[in-house]
Amino acid sequence: MYDVPSYVIAMILALAMLAAMWLGGATGRKRHVTTNGDSKSQANAVQGSLLGLLALLIGFTFSLSLGRYDQRSAAVVDEANAIGTAWLRTDLVSDVRREEAKTLLREYGTIRLAAATIAASNQVERSQLVAEAEAVFGRLWLLAADEAREAGNPVAMSFATSLNDMIDALATRDAAIDRHVPELVLFLLFGTFVLLGGVVGYSAWILNVRPGVPVYAMMILIVVLVFLIMDLDRPRRGLISVDQSKLVATVAAMGLN
Repeated sequence: MYDVPSYVIAMILALAMLAAMWLGGATGRKRHVTTNGDSKSQANAVQGSLLGLLALLIGFTFSLSLGRYDQRSAAVVDEANAIGTAWLRTDLVSDVRREEAKTLLREYGTIRLAAATIAASNQVERSQLVAEAEAVFGRLWLLAADEAREAGNPVAMSFATSLNDMIDALATRDAAIDRHVPELVLFLLFGTFVLLGGVVGYSAWILNVRPGVPVYAMMILIVVLVFLIMDLDRPRRGLISVDQSKLVATVAAMGLN
């Protein structure tokens, strides 16, 4: 499901609910003459229960999706800060290694910025860029280790510490991209939505009333909410994407110095 565009899923969901309403209405028409007051009350009670369940599921799923989005946004800022701190501490590295440290950090920042443009569903290219960043980090770490052994002072250790924070931030951000709303929860949400459509169609016909504008307005609103839930859960595509400006500014500042 994650590989399918959000708007396609939303359109399929809307069509599925319309089809369910039609099927429910067809069943209601057949049973209209045989239904009594108790049957109508039961249908209304089930419809109200499904609406309550759907509201609960939408609220829960939206909260989960928004939480994931906030985590990814925070991870970008944390990684940009970690790279920026390491960059500032290259000024404390000895003259012999300073330029190499700066060059490697620029390369690392450029790779991490390039990774931000790759869709999360493109696992191959994402893994490639993560491997490249880790390779550059390995060279940086060897440089920091040589510096610490040679200098043996707190300044050298602080540079190593900033590199350690930087690789931790990479792992955190990469893991945050792979955290999504569980598909089982989405399927439950979709199933409840479609079932509600069938019950609405059935109830309308046994009560001898056609679904009116409020019913279709409710359907459109639910489809829009579902679209937003899925769009929030896809950090690098769709209408709502994670802001990368902090990382862009950090890498740009490294290029100017």
